Amino acid sequence: MGQASSLSVASQARPDTAALAAGLFTVTLWGSAFVGIRAAGIAFSPGSLALARLLVSCVILGAVALIRRDPIPARRDLVQIAVYGVLWLAVYSTALNAAERIVDAGTASLLVNVGPVVVAVLAGLFLNEGFPRRLFAGSAIAFVGCALIGFATTQTRSGAWVGIALLAVAVLAYSTAIVVQKPVLARVPPFQVTFIGVVAATIACLPFAPSLYAELPRASSSAVAWTVYLGAFPTAIGFATWAFALGRTRAGQLGTLTYLAPLVAVLLGWVVLGEKPPFLALAGGALALVGVYWARRAPAANRSREDRPH
Repeated sequence: MGQASSLSVASQARPDTAALAAGLFTVTLWGSAFVGIRAAGIAFSPGSLALARLLVSCVILGAVALIRRDPIPARRDLVQIAVYGVLWLAVYSTALNAAERIVDAGTASLLVNVGPVVVAVLAGLFLNEGFPRRLFAGSAIAFVGCALIGFATTQTRSGAWVGIALLAVAVLAYSTAIVVQKPVLARVPPFQVTFIGVVAATIACLPFAPSLYAELPRASSSAVAWTVYLGAFPTAIGFATWAFALGRTRAGQLGTLTYLAPLVAVLLGWVVLGEKPPFLALAGGALALVGVYWARRAPAANRSREDRPH
C-alpha cells in the first residue's frame, strides 16, 4: 500500500511533457501577438484591427462549437461571460492596438505583463482571496520596474505617455476580465467561455465595421496576413492550447510560463520589425517581472496544494 502511494505521488510530481509543450506554444503565440499588432496596425485603425481579429476567431471557434454542441449556459453565466469577453477581447484589444501605434511591441508586452499583480489586488477585493505580504512587496517592485519602463520610453518616443496610459487601460480591462471570468469557469467549460466571450466582443466591436470596410481594400497583403494570424493563432488556437495545458497541470505552475511572453515579443520585435526597446526599459521590464513573480508566488506551505482552475 505504501509503495503504491509512493508511486502515485511520484506520478503526480512527474512533469507532463504534453502540458509543458502546449503551455510554451501558447506563450509563444501570445508573445508574437504584440508583434502582429504592431505590424497590422500600419494598415488598420485600432478598432478595425480588433474587429477583424475577432471575426477570424468567430469563424474558427464557431466551427468547433458546431461540432461540440455544448448546452447554453445559464443566463447569469451568459452575462458574466459577455462582460469578460467585452473587457478582454474588445476593450483590452482596442486599447492595446492604439497603444502599439505609439510604443514598440517589446515595451508594450513588458508593461502588459504586470497584469497578474493587478489581478491579485482585484481578486483580494472582490473574490476574498486576501492580501498576502508578498503581494505588497511584489507590487512595489513591479511599480518601480514600470516607472523605469515609462521613463525610458518617454525619453525615446514623443507622446509616449499617451501610449503608456492606453496600456494602463488595457491592463485594467484584462485584469478585471479575469476576475469576472474566474467564477464562471467553475460552471462552464473553458472553450465555451472563450467562444461566447469572442461573440460578445465581436458584437461590441461592430461599430468599427464601417472603418474596417473602408480600410480593408487599401491594406497590404502583409497586414491582412498578420490580422488573420492574430485571429487564428494567438486568439483561437492559443486559448485552446492554454485550456489543454491547464487541464493537465497546476494553474500556478502553468501561470509562471506567461513571464516568457515579453521575451518572445522583444526577440520577435527585434528580428521581424527591427525594434529594440531601450536598455533601461528592458531592465525595468526584468524588474517588473520579478515583482510579478514575487507577488504571485505562493508560500511554500501552499504550493503543494495549488491545483485550481485559472
